[in-house]
Amino acid sequence: MQKDVVEVAVKGVMPTANGCAVFLGNDEKNFVIYVDHSVGNAISMTMHGVKKDRPLTHDLIGNILLGLDVTLERVVINNVDNGTFFARIILMMQNELGRKIIEVDARPSDSLVLALQQKKPVFVARRVFDAVEDMTEILERVLKQQTEEAEADDEDEETDESDDKA
Repeated sequence: MQKDVVEVAVKGVMPTANGCAVFLGNDEKNFVIYVDHSVGNAISMTMHGVKKDRPLTHDLIGNILLGLDVTLERVVINNVDNGTFFARIILMMQNELGRKIIEVDARPSDSLVLALQQKKPVFVARRVFDAVEDMTEILERVLKQQTEEAEADDEDEETDESDDKA
């Protein structure tokens, strides 16, 4: 299997006019999957460990898997067609009757949230990875811009705090 797939990680999430750009990649290459705002926010919240008052849909799915003693083993982004990505969630269930591996068709965006929540690996089929455009340069620009904005926000907060003390 290892030659057919490439392991990737979620490198960042950036809001866009129509949703969010999710950057995936590794040291070799980075690429983008566009997702709707709600799932983009769920990915971002999961990446940053944001606690929620009530379980969201992805939390519910994770809780159901836990309750059924089913383990998410990995996610595989297995196809891309005209910019639409496809994924498979690989689940494992083991009990006194034996072990069963189940593959479930899913949107990559939902799959990413579940993989991040459960700290499981994300793979991309080699042919998909080879076909997507390398977005490393754009990712680096986005991360630099986000860092600069965060630093500016920190400076603004420090200025506001010193103004409050004066």
